[in-house]
This record gives sequence, C-alpha cells and structure tokens, in this order.
Amino acid sequence: MPIKPSHILGMNSRYHYTKMNPRSARAYGFSKLKTKKLLQENNIPTAELYHVFEHFSDLNHVNWENLPCPFVLKPASGSAGKGVLVITKKIPNKLLWLDNEKRQMSKEDLDLHVRNILDGEFSTWGNQHIALVEEMVISHPTLGKLAYSGTPDLRIIVFNSVPIMAEARIPTHESDGKANLDKGAIGLGIDMATGITTYGLKGKKEYITHFPQSKKKVNGILIPHWPEAMLMAVQAANAAGYMFMGADLFIHETKGPMIVELNGFPGLSIQLANRAGLKRRIERVEGIEVRNAEHGVRIARALFAEHFVDKFRAEKGLSIISNMPLITVRGEKKQKKKVLSLVNTSRSRSAISRELAEELGLLNFEDLLWQQQEAVEGKVPVVEVEFELKGELIRTAMKALSRLNRKKYKVELGREDIKQFLIGEIEE
Repeated sequence: MPIKPSHILGMNSRYHYTKMNPRSARAYGFSKLKTKKLLQENNIPTAELYHVFEHFSDLNHVNWENLPCPFVLKPASGSAGKGVLVITKKIPNKLLWLDNEKRQMSKEDLDLHVRNILDGEFSTWGNQHIALVEEMVISHPTLGKLAYSGTPDLRIIVFNSVPIMAEARIPTHESDGKANLDKGAIGLGIDMATGITTYGLKGKKEYITHFPQSKKKVNGILIPHWPEAMLMAVQAANAAGYMFMGADLFIHETKGPMIVELNGFPGLSIQLANRAGLKRRIERVEGIEVRNAEHGVRIARALFAEHFVDKFRAEKGLSIISNMPLITVRGEKKQKKKVLSLVNTSRSRSAISRELAEELGLLNFEDLLWQQQEAVEGKVPVVEVEFELKGELIRTAMKALSRLNRKKYKVELGREDIKQFLIGEIEE
C-alpha cells in the first residue's frame, strides 16, 4: 500500500512544525538529564537515575560495585544510540562486568567510557558533556522475546496533544542490540486505536512480513499497556510544552511504560513502518482544541484506526453488506440501538443523526472530540461512536448532523469505516 506523496512529511516540511515548539521545550530534546528531572517533577515514570558525571573529578566519587546491576551508561546529549553502554551483569568477586554483547568490562573500561563521554566523543548537541548512569529497563516479555538482545522501545509522535503515529523498534544482531533503524533494527507500525502491530521494516529500506530469525509474523502483535503508553507520551509533551515531538518509551516487565527521552526533531522513517504519511495526520488534528491528555488519546483512537482483515479474509472472505445495512450503535452507557444506515462513499468519514447522538448520550461536552465546519449546517460537533456491523465492532469519529434527523436512515457510513466490506445488493 504506497504512501501518497502529498501525505508525506519531509525534512523541509518537518521544520515548519518543529519551529512551533517554544525554545523552552527544545532544551529537553537536547538533554536527557533535563528531561529526566522534568518527568520526575511531573510524576511521569522514567528509568531511575543512579549517578551523574559532570566533571572528570566525579570519577573519584563513584563506586561501580555499589551500583545496581544491570545499568546503562550513556551521554546526556547523545542521539541514535551513540555512546550507550549497557551493563547486564556483575561477575561475582571480581571487578568485572558483562555488557549486552557478553564482553568483559573492567572498572578502568567503565572509567574510560565516562571520560570519552565527558570529552564529547558521543555528544550530538551543545558543549556541556555529561554522562549518566541509570537503571536498565527490563523489557516486557511480549517485546523482549522479539529482540536479538537489548531492549525494544516505542516511538510515539505527538502533535497538538494528540498521538498521531507510533512504531515499535526491535533490536537485531545487525544493530548490535540497539533499537536503531539506521543500524538495521526492525520497525513495526502500530495501529493507534488498538496497539496492534501492522507492518514491518528492517533498517530503513527492506519491508518484511516475518521476523528474519523466528519467522513470526510482524503484524498482529499487541503492544502491552498501549493506552497508558499513548497517554504518557502526551503528558510528557504537555509537561515540556512541545507542539510537535517524538517520545521514546520502554515497556517495563512490571512497571509498565516508562519515558526514555523526548525528541523535538523525530526521524521520519516511522512513516515507512506505518505506510502512512505524518503530514496528512498532522493536518487532520491541526487546530483542534484538545482539552487534556485523555482527550488527545481519544481523538487519536477515533481518527487513526487501521482495519485488520487479513485473518478475516483468509477464513471467510470479504463480508458483503447492502447499501443500506442495519447497524447497532452503542451509547455512552453501553446501551445499544439498532438503526438503518446508508453507505455514502462520497463521504470520507461517517455522520450520525444529532437526535440519535443525543439519545445515546454522545453529545455531552466531555464526549465531544472537536467541532468542525460543515458546508450546510456550519460548525457541528464531532463525537466518538462505536457501532457493530456484520459482527465487526468499529470505533470512529462521526459528525452529528441535524439533517439526518429527518431521514429514514440515521447514520451515513463513510469510506473510512467500511473499507473492510464489499458493497452488494443483498437483503439485510
């Protein structure tokens, strides 16, 4: 499924959105230490900080033996995994440690790595070079078992307090156990509504359908703690003041999602992993008034849901619906109402009768996603709607239109919500 060129966010157009970030926010993208302090102040989970090296003399005040193992030693202003040393084990009764490649590291090796960081060898930004020692996050088994070694992570792109795109990054042998696509890690696109993986990308050029080693399918994997991960990404963006940014997260085996860092200039290969364009998604949420992080997550789940039909096609073939199918709409309190709908392929998104939306309790202020200008009725509310059609539960965003009050059908089904069906002349 090719990405439409007009939907792609390129390097030049990315600048248009990154410059929306205030100067105060950009500082967090350049310093993992500042980010960690911000997250702690806002009670947003992050890896525990064990030690900070700002000067060479700080090496006199660290006892490597007393640091909880495993741990990570890294630069505060690095990027793309440069200078990150992962220590997985302390060898008993010796001043020796093992890194994630099972190489032995002495105290002198650790000191030397700190010195290299303080010399600026791995820093990407600034002239103040700082080394951090922090907790190594134990990955959730669902993601950990996919990786050759190292810790898989998530990248969630947030714009205007709405998570608009995400990928899981899986370390491989080629990437030396780092979740870095430039070095050959695997990127998995993620459906924003469900947290289920969709497509696979090895490096930045090779599309894959199965993991090279295990032959397991790359799609259909449920990301653990997905709703919490999306919520946390938006909370971090709001706390830092970002309009546009990428949040990198680990999913801890027992603690759940934890923010690793915030990136004010997120990479663009995430579009390849999702086979979708960031620019198009940005345009769909630009200007929407987002009340809080929870509201932003609801908007994302309503707007950016994929439709998973591979298994359905294989087992049953495509389901056929008439051009006026009966659907069951769910209300705010999970009450259900069966109504007649009309398939309207000239409409991208669906619409619901305003009276029906009110009857089902979907027009309360807290339930509104946003308001949108409509040619005939002016500004109309957009609400989140769940409905059942042919055994499929579909969550989507619908305009609430007064003119549908007078129609025999109470919902118009747009293209986005029926693309998993064939339209045929059958009786319901």
